[in-house]
Amino acid sequence: MSIDAVVGANWGDEGKGRMVDYLARDAAFVVRYQGGNNAGHTVVNDLGEFKLHLLPSGVFYPGVTNILGPGMVIDLEGLCDELDDLASKNIQPVIRISDRATICFPFHRIEDGLEEARLGKDAYGSTLRGIAPAYGDRTVKKALQIGELLHPERFEKRLRQISNWKLERLEAFYGKKDIFSVDEMIEWAKKYGDRLREYVTDTTVLLEAAAKEGKNILFEAQLGTLRDLNFGIYPFTTSSCTLASYAPIGSGLMGYPLDTVLAVVKAFSTCVGEGPFVALMDKEEGDALRISAHEFGASTGRPRTIGHFDAVATRYGVKMQGATEVALTKLDCLSGKKTLKICTRYAWQGKEYADFPLNAVLEEATPVYMEVPGWDEDVTQVRRYEDLPEAARNYVEEIEKLIECPLRYVSVGPEREALIVRN
Repeated sequence: MSIDAVVGANWGDEGKGRMVDYLARDAAFVVRYQGGNNAGHTVVNDLGEFKLHLLPSGVFYPGVTNILGPGMVIDLEGLCDELDDLASKNIQPVIRISDRATICFPFHRIEDGLEEARLGKDAYGSTLRGIAPAYGDRTVKKALQIGELLHPERFEKRLRQISNWKLERLEAFYGKKDIFSVDEMIEWAKKYGDRLREYVTDTTVLLEAAAKEGKNILFEAQLGTLRDLNFGIYPFTTSSCTLASYAPIGSGLMGYPLDTVLAVVKAFSTCVGEGPFVALMDKEEGDALRISAHEFGASTGRPRTIGHFDAVATRYGVKMQGATEVALTKLDCLSGKKTLKICTRYAWQGKEYADFPLNAVLEEATPVYMEVPGWDEDVTQVRRYEDLPEAARNYVEEIEKLIECPLRYVSVGPEREALIVRN
C-alpha cells in the first residue's frame, strides 16, 4: 500500500495534472482534496489533450475511482460540463463526490465579480469562479453541502434562506437589488444536482476501507504553495489550503500518514493572477517563451507571467509542502537558450534574502541571479537522464542543489511517456 500526494511548489500551473496522470496507473483512488474549478490541470495522453478543473486527473483509467473530497467547493454546472466533455470522447470515469463538499452557486460567481470590480486596480486577479465567496460562506455557516441534495425538501428550504441572505448582502454592499432570483437558484440546483446525486456518498468510508485493504491512494492538490491561504503571497492567494499537510482533512482520510509527497515545479517560473513575482523575465524574452511553451491559463486562458527559475521561492515551496521528492517539468521548453538565469537570492534595501519573505519585501525586491550555459539540442525524445545534454543535466542538478530536495522526475514534453525517471 502507498498513500502519496502530488502538490505544486510554486504559483500553480506547474504540471501536476501530467504527473498525476502518470502515477495514477498504479492507484486505486485519486482524490482531489481542496479548491474548485478556479484552476485547471492539463493532461495529454493517448486519448487526446484534456483540461480538467474539478475532476481528478485519474479519470482516464477505468480501474481508478476518482473522489472529489470534502475540502472542495464544487460548481454543479461546471462538473456536469466536464463529465459531458469526457462522455463526448467516450470516456466514462468512475467518480464519487463527498457528501460534505460545499456547493459553489451562481450567486458566488456574481459576488466574486462585484468584489473584483469594486477593488478596481487593487483587484486580486480572481478567476471569477466564485471560489472565495463559497469558502467564505462555509466559514460563516451559510453554505450548502453536496449531501443535502439527497434531502430535497430540506435543501430547498435552506437554499431559500441562504439566497435571501445573499440578496440582502449584495444590495447592502454593492447596491445591486434583486441581482438574481431565488427560484433561479433552486432550478439551477435541481437541474444539475439531479444529475450528480447518484455519485454522492460518504467518501471517508470508501477511503478508510481502501486503506485497510492496502490499496494505493493518490492525493491531487490544486494550485501551489505560493497561492496557499496561510503560507502563500497573501492576500494574492486562493481561499483554501494547497499544502500536502491538508490532504487528510480535505479528503477525510485520517490516521494514515503520507508515504511520499511529490512537489511539482517548472523549469522556469510562471504565474496567473496578481501578486509579487520577483524573477520576472524581460518582456521580449518572456513573450517569446510564453508563446513557444503555450503558457496560458487552463481555466481562464489568461497569458501567464513568465520568469526565470526562482530558487528562493521554490525552495520555500518545497519545504512548506514537506516534499520528499520533486518533478521538474517543461525542461524541453528551454532548448535553444544560450544562457539560463536562476534567481538565488532577493535584494531589498541593502540586504539579501535567501529565505522567502513577506509581500512587504517581495513587492520591492530585486532578483540576484546566477547564470549557467544553455543547450541547443531538442530533448523531447530523451528518456534516460544520461542522454540529456551535459548543460541540461548541469541545470537540473544546480536546481536540485538549490532547492534541497531530490529531483526524481524530469518532464521533456506534455505526453504521458515524455518523462525521465532518475535513480
